Amino acid sequence: MGSSRSSAEVSGIPSPDGRLTYSHLVDMVFHMKTTLNIDDTVMGRLRREAARQGKTMSELVEAALRLLFQSGSRKSKPRLRPLPTFRSGGHLIDIADRDALYEVMEGRR
Repeated sequence: MGSSRSSAEVSGIPSPDGRLTYSHLVDMVFHMKTTLNIDDTVMGRLRREAARQGKTMSELVEAALRLLFQSGSRKSKPRLRPLPTFRSGGHLIDIADRDALYEVMEGRR
């Protein structure tokens, strides 16, 4: 697609003696554009916070996602409390015995 320098930014920078020098951006970063559906109230807060910090909304969203992913990998799952147990007095029927099960369910036993 054209010259090999098409993806690099070339800018003219005047040197102290007035001659024009060229600087190539070597540290190129590629970004992906993505559409997100964000609640209006969250978007409003994002705009205000970005303005307050002097950053772009994209920078804040990326930082927040990095924190989420970083903290999510370090957190251990919370321990669940054991389920309650009780004494039932034993089995009333063998649930594998279909006829006995129907008798109990229908109140014939």
